[in-house]
Amino acid sequence: MPSRNVLKIDVPQSYYHIYARGISKSKIFLDADDYAAFLNLFRRYLSHEQQHDRLGVPYPHLFSKVELLCFCLMSNHFHLLIYQEESGAMQQLMRGIMTSYSRYFNKKYDRSGPLFETRYKASLIHNQKYLEHITRYIHLNPKEWRNCKYSSLPFYLGLQEAEWLVPDKILCLFKDRSEYLAFVEDYEDNKRMLDLMKQELADDTITYNNFFRGTSS
Repeated sequence: MPSRNVLKIDVPQSYYHIYARGISKSKIFLDADDYAAFLNLFRRYLSHEQQHDRLGVPYPHLFSKVELLCFCLMSNHFHLLIYQEESGAMQQLMRGIMTSYSRYFNKKYDRSGPLFETRYKASLIHNQKYLEHITRYIHLNPKEWRNCKYSSLPFYLGLQEAEWLVPDKILCLFKDRSEYLAFVEDYEDNKRMLDLMKQELADDTITYNNFFRGTSS
């Protein structure tokens, strides 16, 4: 289960379920280019080779410091499952992604002010059974989850690949990809676990506050 101990808010070599949504539940993705821009930020920070901006200035290189294991982007929120190798890496990744995407979105749509709520939720996971179930919960978020273009499920099924996504940490818990898909499909027998995860999010288990003040520029 997610830990409620705030003293463990930044633990190395740990799994975290991360959740964030638009301010006042407003949409944060309006078209396909927006989703692509957000996904490109994973490549920026998590690629094997360090990435640089147009002027040649290097972006923070978080490869081997934090791994993205699972994701789903919805119109007004997103879910991530990450593995943090080094303390502080998760915070650095989330600050970079949310700040950069806010700037992109505000510039594109000629808006100002914060795009996201002033916090994101990060639940520490230290139970293998819960770790398995959280990926199912993330992948089942879209109503048409089988055909969702903006989740990591196609990567789990071997239909896509990306160096910035590491599904093997979860897939190794299953016999093969087909067994994982069957696990995701087995919704009714595990509805109680999924409902429990939703309640954990509603309870605002572990949060990071004030990281993103001023990210609306």
